[in-house]
Amino acid sequence: MTKFPRFMFLQTQKVLKDFHQALLCLKQIFIPEDHGVTHSEDLTSQPRYLVTFTVGIAQKANIDAAVKKFSDNFTIMLFHYDGRTTEWDEFEWSRRAIHVSAGKQTKWWFAKRFLHPDVVSSYEYIFIWDEDLGVEHFNAEAYIELVRKHGLEISQPGLESDKEPAWRMTKRQSDQEVHKETEERPGWCTDPHLPPCAAFVEIMATVFSKNAWRCVWYMIQNDLVHGWGMDLALRRCVETAHEKIGVVDAQWVVHQAIPSLGNQGEAVNGRAPWKGVNARCNLEWQLFRTRLADAEKAYYLEKGITPPNSTR
Repeated sequence: MTKFPRFMFLQTQKVLKDFHQALLCLKQIFIPEDHGVTHSEDLTSQPRYLVTFTVGIAQKANIDAAVKKFSDNFTIMLFHYDGRTTEWDEFEWSRRAIHVSAGKQTKWWFAKRFLHPDVVSSYEYIFIWDEDLGVEHFNAEAYIELVRKHGLEISQPGLESDKEPAWRMTKRQSDQEVHKETEERPGWCTDPHLPPCAAFVEIMATVFSKNAWRCVWYMIQNDLVHGWGMDLALRRCVETAHEKIGVVDAQWVVHQAIPSLGNQGEAVNGRAPWKGVNARCNLEWQLFRTRLADAEKAYYLEKGITPPNSTR
């Protein structure tokens, strides 16, 4: 089996670079001694993990239930795509959370701009989740324990849904703690160690180790905001990916499949808003695949290696 390299997609936008440099400076804020606040009072806890949700106000109750599944070991960060932030103040935890607002944006747009690996380097694991997940059977601390036990660098909880999942790999297997491979539909897998039969999770409820996130962040493209196709490429950020990417079945969630982001689109010529969003997603997938293939080919040629036939 061909061993694929890790990829670092070069970012050329100076504005983005300068912004991240400004964020890094936040770590160096100094409180004068006469400010009346001691260092011990400044930070009462040092969370080890980060969880982000990309949210709209319509899912406020759902997010409240989800946040309560995460202990004080987690920093809570909300990315608001509808511009409505003050309504969340009714929740006590919201006053401790980090709120970032940008109208009609997606979680990967937010992640690229606000989760630079250096900025989030103090967190051992980073959860980047959608807003439409039922968490009745999920506990974040227990999830982390299983991730460590099974050596997962990139993972997701098992999924339950009323509908057949798009990928069988993500479906919860009730007789296991974790699974790392599955049998897909005939003809879908050219290699049992490659996606979507192994080395694969979806991007709706992904969990990254900080080392894996450092690579994945560079893979996210500034202008491809929906992230379609990234799930098939995540394996390039982990050596022996079929062993270190998997689904945690013992801690599972329910995918409610609420098309909230799709409803943020615009109706054009009688076309429903979600159809425009879906068309953009498919276009981005094609562009991402092309860029990934080109980057991989260039890497091999630079190393004097004949590129493989497939770069999926």
